[in-house]
Amino acid sequence: MTTSNNNQDTELDQIQSTSSTVPIKSGYDYKIHDSEGQRGGFIEILATVGSIVLMILTFPISVFICFKVVQEYERAVIFRMGRLRSGGARGPGVFFVLPCVDNYCKVDLRTVSFDVPPQEVLTKDSVTVSVDAVVYYRINDPLKAVVQVANYSHSTRLLAATTLRNVLGTRNLSELLIERENISHTMSQILDHSTDPWGVKVERVEIKDVSLPTQLQRAMATEAEAAREARAKVIAAEGEMKASRALKEAADTISESPAALQLRYLQTLNSISSEKNSTIIFPLPIDLISPLLSMAKKS
Repeated sequence: MTTSNNNQDTELDQIQSTSSTVPIKSGYDYKIHDSEGQRGGFIEILATVGSIVLMILTFPISVFICFKVVQEYERAVIFRMGRLRSGGARGPGVFFVLPCVDNYCKVDLRTVSFDVPPQEVLTKDSVTVSVDAVVYYRINDPLKAVVQVANYSHSTRLLAATTLRNVLGTRNLSELLIERENISHTMSQILDHSTDPWGVKVERVEIKDVSLPTQLQRAMATEAEAAREARAKVIAAEGEMKASRALKEAADTISESPAALQLRYLQTLNSISSEKNSTIIFPLPIDLISPLLSMAKKS
């Protein structure tokens, strides 16, 4: 039992290291003890003997009552006069029960999925969101599922809803929208550890949808649009700056050779004439006009 508790504490430490949720106490006694071998009272012995006699007297009709069948995916937990029978769960196949003194519970071992109802959650940064999820689980130990908990399915559903609120309450809205896979993994570990005493194995937890208030959606859309416009203006300014630098370098290169400026004029005229325009605007160099301008100012 000491080794089992140490293993549980180790698993709990690993879970707490990946999540900031409220710690879960360990130390459950997971072992199921049957009480069939204990000494029963006179009434129990008398009822058992009477059941055997009744089965013999009604043979072979009692065969249809005493022999039960469970499918490959089912197990049967048998109680005799309210005491758990030894030998564990029966099945798959045929098993034997005594009439009137034995009763059994069938447990389905297949994986079951259910939707966690939408939960109104207040995140760490005080934002109210509605979150729903899907949980997949199966029965790992039929004895625990029958003996340790009254209704393992209903209990697992309630625990999943509570765990969803507790885990999401420790996260910011941005983390909730981005780290869905990490949150699902954390929830799966917490649920699996909590349902282990019930014989329930939580295989997977998936967050289906995160619903935000309408006003918050509009605010986030406005913020995203403003951010895109700001980036567009920055990109346009960077383009203008690079174009200005390129024009400055081109102007410095052309100013070193007057013939290069004339060739540029001729190239411009060539490109204009190729478009078959009726009007051609010929740029006049500023150097030719500058003497006339200076003379006009002196006069």
